[in-house]
Amino acid sequence: MIPAAFEYYRPKNMDGVLSILEEHGDDARVMAGGHSLIPMMKLRMADVPHLIDLQDVGGMSDIEITEDGIRIGALVTQADIIDHSGLAASAPILREAALQIADPQVRYMGTVGGNVANGDPGNDMPGLMQCLDAFFSIVGANGERDIPARDFYEAAYMTAREDEEVLTRVTIPLPKGGYAYEKQKRKIGDYATAAAAVQIVKDGGSCVSASIAMTNLSDTPVFSEAAGAALVGTTVDDAALSVAVAAMLDDIDPTEDNRGPIAFKIHVAGVILHRAIARAWSRA
Repeated sequence: MIPAAFEYYRPKNMDGVLSILEEHGDDARVMAGGHSLIPMMKLRMADVPHLIDLQDVGGMSDIEITEDGIRIGALVTQADIIDHSGLAASAPILREAALQIADPQVRYMGTVGGNVANGDPGNDMPGLMQCLDAFFSIVGANGERDIPARDFYEAAYMTAREDEEVLTRVTIPLPKGGYAYEKQKRKIGDYATAAAAVQIVKDGGSCVSASIAMTNLSDTPVFSEAAGAALVGTTVDDAALSVAVAAMLDDIDPTEDNRGPIAFKIHVAGVILHRAIARAWSRA
């Protein structure tokens, strides 16, 4: 399908972006890679009279790794994540997840900022960022503010970002311990039926911390404190694993769609999470 008519803007700096947003309000939307917004416009699921392309705005395509953490610009693509040797060493779960997003053509254009900012419950990065305790930097007419990923998502396609604000970067504490990103999908390029991000720290044979989040099993990504807490102080044996999986299944709220009925999604979620915890533990 062809989208409805719209005005296209390509400002050179953030001041220009914010000026257009302020002028047109709800009628304006920003676009990074376009792989979430453009299909919705073509299907007439999104009416965007004024489209602002961020590609010429400087300072949003960098990856910076320091002793304090990792900063990823909103225009960094999934392919950039995959190809960055520093990230592969300091936060390999990012590469593991990015390799499972869509297909190579999409990964060369789809951005981290676009993936986390639009509130699509099927996107992979939001749950991963909740697992990693990331926060998002948002800029608007009143300045910049930081929002924890675990507080950012309010409902499907609804976030804590205001219409006249732009997500500029993602900041992640340096991950520790073992990791895993497991995803089940119907075919290459599809959204997950269920996906799980797990980060586990081991000390002396016991789990001392665990962070667990899942994707596409509710109208927002699901970070489960109870699932992580169920593993702490254990050797992540079968009993602890079962308690953690049960805790997560209590927190999700899947709906029936073309990926299957609710009972099937709950079953898949349990299988995927069990695999992710076991693999993260084996790497811890």
